[in-house]
Amino acid sequence: MPAAWGKSGVAERYLRPIAEMPIADRRQVRFVLCDIDDTLTFEGRLPACAYAALERLRRAGLIVVPVTGRPAGWCDHIARMWPVDAVVGENGAFYFRYDGARRQMNRQYWNDDAQRGEERRRLEAIAQQVCREIPGAAVAADQGFRHTDLAIDYAEDVELLPRAVVARIVAIFEAAGATAKVSSIHVNGWFGDHDKRKMVERLLATVFAHDLGAEPAPVVFVGDSPNDAPLFAGLPNSVGVANVLAFADDLDPPPAWVTSRPGGYGFAELADRLLSPR
Repeated sequence: MPAAWGKSGVAERYLRPIAEMPIADRRQVRFVLCDIDDTLTFEGRLPACAYAALERLRRAGLIVVPVTGRPAGWCDHIARMWPVDAVVGENGAFYFRYDGARRQMNRQYWNDDAQRGEERRRLEAIAQQVCREIPGAAVAADQGFRHTDLAIDYAEDVELLPRAVVARIVAIFEAAGATAKVSSIHVNGWFGDHDKRKMVERLLATVFAHDLGAEPAPVVFVGDSPNDAPLFAGLPNSVGVANVLAFADDLDPPPAWVTSRPGGYGFAELADRLLSPR
């Protein structure tokens, strides 16, 4: 895991324990947005307590939305099967929302079909270059389920690559004109100006009539790695699970709060804190 990279502790001192979040702030939360890998999961698995926390939050009337770098194929399943209200996938390339009463999936993409087709061809060239030039890197196992981006595995099904090597992967994406973001397991790259925050803003505005820019306080976002930074920014109730500290020096900005436990156990800890005053 990236924790093996270590940290200097410079950014860590800015993170406040979630136990100190004021009751008034917790009471006003209406939306819980969460990354999936190493935020809901722990050591590659979804703990029962994390799934139960999603269900408890939703039963309490909060709107729950996973916001992930994982692929469209996974997100279709999550939107249908999990206790969530929608899911944002591939780092903001789309949102899926399932209407159970109508048995209908609403899929909204940032780019149109023609753009996505051209972008996939350009990403394939990047994949070939990365695999040729970066020993140990691999195209992610979930790539076949993706519609919009390229995921390069540096820690999930391959031996953890050094931080400097991951930076080289990012540089290859950027030299080709793509955006690249580092998660806890993959480097995700895509063409276009979307990111997690922009698609969340669109989802909240169009589906839930909420302006994230004007009213950030009712929104909690919890994540664990640098690709979550767009949603850490400007949210007074942004949260990192404990393993976010492995990336403390790479977070710009860091989250406002941090849990005491890692991964899905930290997410369950956050759910307890949010639900206790209700």
